[in-house]
Amino acid sequence: MSQVIESACKVCRRELTKLFLKGDRCYTDKCAIDRRGYPPGQHGQGRTKASNYGIQLREKQKIRRLYGIHEKQFRKYFHEAERRKGITGTNLLLILEQRLDNMVYRSGFASSRSEGRQLISHGHIMVDGKRVTCPSYQLKMGQEISVVEKSRQKSRINLCLDAVERRGLPAWVELNKTNYTATIKGIPAREDLTMPMQEQLVVELYSK
Repeated sequence: MSQVIESACKVCRRELTKLFLKGDRCYTDKCAIDRRGYPPGQHGQGRTKASNYGIQLREKQKIRRLYGIHEKQFRKYFHEAERRKGITGTNLLLILEQRLDNMVYRSGFASSRSEGRQLISHGHIMVDGKRVTCPSYQLKMGQEISVVEKSRQKSRINLCLDAVERRGLPAWVELNKTNYTATIKGIPAREDLTMPMQEQLVVELYSK
């Protein structure tokens, strides 16, 4: 499981982008990006000119940290995206989107991807009626995510479901809050992923 060892807010500030690593806090005026929109550290407000390599590296780090992936696994996903038909960068993002921990977050059962990973590893999530404890499990179209019946009384899960309208539900996910289930209706298109990501820079970085 990937863990963010340093402060999640510093990670967002380093990438100069809201990565929504702290769930509900990111939607309030306490968000570090809104209060201090510059990189952390004593040189954070200094003027720096990044090289092409630096720009590509920062983009890779931003996407990797957004989805909470270690470098070794991220590179593995990239090689898988290369093998698939289509555009490598788009394939990479779709592989990341189809991870179970991401879909638990997208469906509203968790306020962040890290919280989704925790729910999965602790055995609170099922896929097609079977308990799955692997956050990197790749979901397919038509599969159903559900919360284990004994876990449906957990206040944290219910608070996240109550706030799902504020975060918005993706068009490719059908949520049934009464039954604590979410169905993957389809595979998202690139234009459906609204986070500011330039995946082509990652392709250029790994292609050197």
